[in-house]
This record gives sequence, structure tokens and C-alpha cells, in this order.
Amino acid sequence: MTKDSLYAPAEVSRWQSLALGIGAVFTIACLIGGYFNPEQGLRSWLLGFTYWGGISIGSLGILILQYLTGGAWGVVIRRIVEAGSRTIWFVALLFLPIIAGIVKIYPWASASKAELGHRFIYLNPMSFGVRAVIYFAIWFVMAYLLNKWSAQQDESTNPEEAAGFLGKATAFSGPTMVIFALVVTFASIDWVMTLDKNWYSTIWGLLYLIGWALSTFSFIIALLANLMDKAPLNRIIGKKHFHDIGKLMLALVMVWTYFNLSQFLIIYSGNLPEETPWYLNRMRNGWQYVGLLLIVFHFAVPYLLLLSRDIKRNAKWLSTIAIFILVMRLIDMYYHIGPQPFVGQAQTGFNPSWMDLAAPIAVGGLWLWYFFNELKKRPLIPHQDPFVENAIKHGQGH
Repeated sequence: MTKDSLYAPAEVSRWQSLALGIGAVFTIACLIGGYFNPEQGLRSWLLGFTYWGGISIGSLGILILQYLTGGAWGVVIRRIVEAGSRTIWFVALLFLPIIAGIVKIYPWASASKAELGHRFIYLNPMSFGVRAVIYFAIWFVMAYLLNKWSAQQDESTNPEEAAGFLGKATAFSGPTMVIFALVVTFASIDWVMTLDKNWYSTIWGLLYLIGWALSTFSFIIALLANLMDKAPLNRIIGKKHFHDIGKLMLALVMVWTYFNLSQFLIIYSGNLPEETPWYLNRMRNGWQYVGLLLIVFHFAVPYLLLLSRDIKRNAKWLSTIAIFILVMRLIDMYYHIGPQPFVGQAQTGFNPSWMDLAAPIAVGGLWLWYFFNELKKRPLIPHQDPFVENAIKHGQGH
């Protein structure tokens, strides 16, 4: 295989144009809606940002993970997660409306020092903004270095040189994974958990690490299923690749459930007034049905389906489940964000706005447009990687 024959097919350019058109239309709609209802517009934008930004950040996490663990699945998806990781700076731009409208999203942003007490040191707009800059800077450096070494590996002239770049990325990924997990924990606390300034959970960061990884794997499966019958991936992707990633999806579904159940049981047994209102608000006024929906369709249905070996090896069936999980991931994010009352308002029941759907579509259209642009820049497989031939052969096995 020559390098020139490994770039994305023409369909990706068409998807890119379509994504931009959809993203632009829905962004304009959100701007109009946000003008008349800025609190709802900003809250809905936060929902879209958390969902699609999570896939970008999750791509970086999986890129680090595949260097640490090895395996054929990591080699064949590396260029997809690299493209996703290179959208980090674009995701930072999508975060700007949240910074600009912070006082309309977070109740602590307009609270006095006397109201917050010692928490004022952490919960204030300046500190929030500085931390966000640090988070994105750390993620950007991680993504930049891993993508740089991968590009240099493509240009290597002998196997020893190519293996050297692989070793450098692998050595870097060890301590980087620890830092990545910590940064995701702090970011998820800042961006979502502090919507309720009195609530806290020690499992919160793990929920987002697992949730964003599950979103990313589901996105990868959906994309691979649409590219596997087109050159060059029709010569590369096989049933065993889908089987491997399907098993990872199954594991993440179970871990997501375990962490959510653990969080609920710990808070239920503790019965502390600072912790229980978060769940009480989600167990009445219609939100209890959203919780039940997540139990059945985010856990039970995907879990039972992904137990099947045949389903995991069938690209069409697995991609259908992946898209279904992506929808449930958005509902899960909405379950975190939607029940929190607007600043200065009392708790309300389940009353979704049209912007809760329009904003994720707007952010998603813009993000996909940039993602597809990055995906086209490099070959769809790291053709100089020392393990690429074995990775391809693995996928064609029975």
C-alpha cells in the first residue's frame, strides 16, 4: 500500500460540507433562541459542548490508552482518534460562550464571598476561567506531541526509526494517562457538577472518564462502519476489529453502570443534606422517567445485545447499537444538566426546550466539520507502524 492510497475517500468531504451546513443553520437558530432566552440558550449550549467536547477529549484519552495497551484495535483506529484529539483547540473555542455567560449558568458565579465562604477561592469566575485555560493547554500539549510523533513515524525511512517514535509515544503515555485522568476529573467537576454549588461526588470524574470513552468508541464504530466498504479501509478493517472494540464498549457500559450505582448507593446510605437533593430532584416531577430510561436503554439493552459474539462481529448491527448508545449518552448528559434550575429560579419539572436538541446538533455540526477536515489530512492508517501488518491480518481472521 502506498501512502497516497491511504487517505480518506471522497465521501468524507461530502459529510464535511453537510455537517457545516447543518451546524451553521442550527447555530443561527440557537443564537436567535438565546437572544430571547439567554439562560436556556447557554444551558443548552453547555449540553452540546459537554457531549461533543467529550468525544474530542475522549479521543485523546483513547489515543493514550492504545499506546499503553497495544493491540490491533488501537492501530486501526489511531488515525481517527488522532483527528479527534486535534479538535481540542476548536473545542476550546466552543467553550467561549460558556465563559461569556458564566453568571447565567452557574449560581456561584454571582454569589458573594459571604455566601460561599471558603469555597469562594475555587468558585469564582476568574478562577474558573484560568482553570479552563490550563485544562485545554494540557490537553493540547498531549495531543500535539502524540500527533507530532505519529506524523514523524509516517516519514520514517527504516523500521528502527519508526519503532523509535512508537516507543517515544508509549513512554510518554504512561504518566500522561494519570495527568489526563486528573484533568478530566477537575474539568467535569467545574463544568457540570458545580451547576449545583452545594453538591459533590467523589466518583464524578470517573463517570466522565468512562462516559466520554464510551461515547468515543461508539462514534468510532459508527464511522468505521460507514467507511469499511470504501478504499482504503475495505482492505484494512475486518470483523475481529469490530469484535474487539465491541468488547471494549461492553466493558464500558458495565463500568458506567457500576459507577452510577455506586454513587447512588453511597449517597443514599450517607443521607446527607448536601448530597441527597441532587438525586431527589431527579426522582420526581417527571425526571424519574428519564432515570428509568437510562437504566433500561443505557445499560440493560446495550449490555444484553453486546453479549452476543455475532452482533459484535457484524459491522451493521454493532454500528446500530453504537448510534443508539450515542443517543443515550446525550440523554445521560441532559440528566446531569437539565434538572438544575436556572440561576435565581426554583426547581421545575421535566420541561425540555427545543434548544436542548438544537444546541447539540449545532455544536455537533461544527465539530464534525472540523473533525472531518482533520481526518482528511493524514492517511487513515499509520502505515509505517511496526505492528500495522499484524493488525490488519488480525482483523481478517475468523
